[in-house]
Amino acid sequence: MEFNKAILDCMRELRRRLREEQALDIQFQQTDAVTLMLRACEASAHESTRELGQRLSELSGVRLPRLVQEPSFLPTASGERHYSGPLRG
Repeated sequence: MEFNKAILDCMRELRRRLREEQALDIQFQQTDAVTLMLRACEASAHESTRELGQRLSELSGVRLPRLVQEPSFLPTASGERHYSGPLRG
């Protein structure tokens, strides 16, 4: 992938934020640097970081596949199972 100034500026800002928030050190030379940054942005607790990740995705054209979570059941102390998946109504 070829980086232009807009992509590099966005990556620089994200790199700084991810280092502060998650102690991640992603190098631009890494072949999967954009993908790593996007995954880290999805996991971020900060809305501004997630928005920067969306901007990087738009600028770079890299889209992460959406993960569909299957409903799951969690066992309780009494041995019963409780549904913990998404609620649909």
